[in-house]
Amino acid sequence: MSDPMRPRAALRTSVVWDVLQEALDRRVKAAGRDGRDVLDVLDTGGGTGNFAVPVARLGHRVTVVDPSPNALFALERRAAEAGVADRVHGVQGDAHGLFEVVDRGGYDAVLCHGVLEYMEDPAEGVGHAVEALRPAGTLSLLAAGLGGAVLARALAGHFTEAQQALTDPDGRWGEGDPVPRRFTAAQLTELVRATGLAVGAVHGVRVFADLVPGVLVDTEPGAMEALLQLEAAAAELPAFRSIATQLHVLGEREGG
Repeated sequence: MSDPMRPRAALRTSVVWDVLQEALDRRVKAAGRDGRDVLDVLDTGGGTGNFAVPVARLGHRVTVVDPSPNALFALERRAAEAGVADRVHGVQGDAHGLFEVVDRGGYDAVLCHGVLEYMEDPAEGVGHAVEALRPAGTLSLLAAGLGGAVLARALAGHFTEAQQALTDPDGRWGEGDPVPRRFTAAQLTELVRATGLAVGAVHGVRVFADLVPGVLVDTEPGAMEALLQLEAAAAELPAFRSIATQLHVLGEREGG
């Protein structure tokens, strides 16, 4: 990866970051025809800047909308430490009331990562993200995957909870489940297509990373890099994508 993320964090972000960076590069080339080489990027639910800061380090302007003032404070500090404070702007708000704090149609790319799980109406969240895009824009959508949760509960010996997640309309394994909603790849792609965007790519994120003992990854020479390569190789294969902890969908306007 081109971004120097911490190794453990890389297991959570590497596949998404590689796809996102390629999409931003394509958008820069398209925008360059109009004399622009800097993009305006909106990161909804961007928290402390796991993606916002690396995107800003590419030279783009990033607006982060997040409901937590503590997260936004950490974002400000992190952006300053990375030398991109002038390109990262944090705003307190959420996806439901997105246009109370940002303008419609003002962004070349919108990141909607870890947001839909917590919205009462996920279609509203995707719709608002798309409304924030310029006519030629890219949507990066990341959400919790159903298959990964079912597999994790089963491997932990919680077979009843695994079956509950498999059959529950929201993909929850019980009342103690901290995630309000999970998705299949088909559900996420349908949400994107319903807005009129074309689905450019679908990837599984953390297919193996959450199943491998951490001590092995941290102590075995070369294990981290090998696992990152394995994750990248499996990310687009439907059989492995279906058991990923998270799913990443890239939406792009036709001809954009």
